[in-house]
Amino acid sequence: MNTAFLWHNGQIKPWADATCHVSTHALHYGSSVFEGERVYATPQGPAYFRLADHTSRLFESARVYDIEIGYSEDEINAACLELIRANQMDSAYVRPIVFRGAGGLGVLPKNGAPVDVAIMALNWGAYLGDAVEKGADVCVSSWHRPAPNTLPSWAKAGGNYLSSQLIAAEARRGGYDEGIALGHNGLLSEGAGENLFLVRKGKLMTPPTSAGILAGITRDSVITLAADLGLTVEERDLPREALYSSDEIFMTGTAAEITPVRSVDRKIVGAGTPGPITKALQQAFFGLFDGRTNDCRGWLEFVGEPGVAQLPAARREALA
Repeated sequence: MNTAFLWHNGQIKPWADATCHVSTHALHYGSSVFEGERVYATPQGPAYFRLADHTSRLFESARVYDIEIGYSEDEINAACLELIRANQMDSAYVRPIVFRGAGGLGVLPKNGAPVDVAIMALNWGAYLGDAVEKGADVCVSSWHRPAPNTLPSWAKAGGNYLSSQLIAAEARRGGYDEGIALGHNGLLSEGAGENLFLVRKGKLMTPPTSAGILAGITRDSVITLAADLGLTVEERDLPREALYSSDEIFMTGTAAEITPVRSVDRKIVGAGTPGPITKALQQAFFGLFDGRTNDCRGWLEFVGEPGVAQLPAARREALA
């Protein structure tokens, strides 16, 4: 999974050279914010999907926690592009992360803590394996998402994913692919690492952003693509039993992309196979990357060809 290079504090460097001290604040207190991004192989070359939107959310998350990134959004975007060129990748899962580094212990270090910024690019396929084609078996977790006035769910912060680990681990122990959490009010929230969509009588429904969910960029993309297909989408509160009366269910996320759900709590969803609306949205989404869907919104950011000046020193010397 490791690649040759990553980007760390302003430099492309070998993967093994990017290290942090055991006193790093984020290790002890979860003070990190991050993004998950995809680079897709397209007929025109490798391209990021909604890179600028991901970077913008990274900065919004950092602002919530008063973390000063130290680079501009344009600089982070450029670094993301440079990393793919340095690793000569056609496709990738990319993880930018910003975290408080080694600067003394304490919930808030007296003299602050330095901020580290890193970007990793990995070879990573479908998040839930062949479920993207066959459908995932999921369960409703006994763990609930935190209330909105406890942890800000809109911020993509490392500490938030302790909840996700509990949900996912419980699901795996039960023999499921993934878990779905309820919110603090007992209504549907989201998966361990995905947003949730239900289809009933030809209408799409999804929990609102007030339901303790991450306002996912893939979620937003699906809502937009659904409108293009003439589908009605309702963002609304949904009870748990809506899962058992849905014709189709699917989950969305950068890693999960659009993954159908074939059963919930051992109850078959619809015919137990990906339904027509799920398939239509998958075709529209993946069509962005093979040319079947027109990228009329400029969601693709092409990586471009590497120039010698953009390569790490070791490779520049090898090319000299």
